[in-house]
Amino acid sequence: MKTIQNSDLKIGASNKHIRMSPHKIRRVINQIRGRSYEQALMILEFMPYRACNPILKLLSSAAADANHNFGLNKSDLFINGIQVDKGSFSKRLQPRAQGRGYPIHKPTCHITIVMGVISE
Repeated sequence: MKTIQNSDLKIGASNKHIRMSPHKIRRVINQIRGRSYEQALMILEFMPYRACNPILKLLSSAAADANHNFGLNKSDLFINGIQVDKGSFSKRLQPRAQGRGYPIHKPTCHITIVMGVISE
């Protein structure tokens, strides 16, 4: 197994245009920020929110990238930074009384995760 000399190594992954409100995803993100990869997996698997699924997929994708591209062990990774940004709105109209139309905004968001290596 390779030993990484640079402790400033950052592994990133992002997922864009997730059809979910950024407020709902931030509620889950705040629980796993700064934790190790294994702790974050355990938390995400047992939380009852729908927002956990895209975060779980992104987290495992970032860990797989670190394993495949840099030869790092998944148990040595931790979440160095994770953020959620607002995306674009899908705009729809809801028909209402007397020929009016009320706007419906369906929000999207972008998740960016940066993982680091636990230095011993």
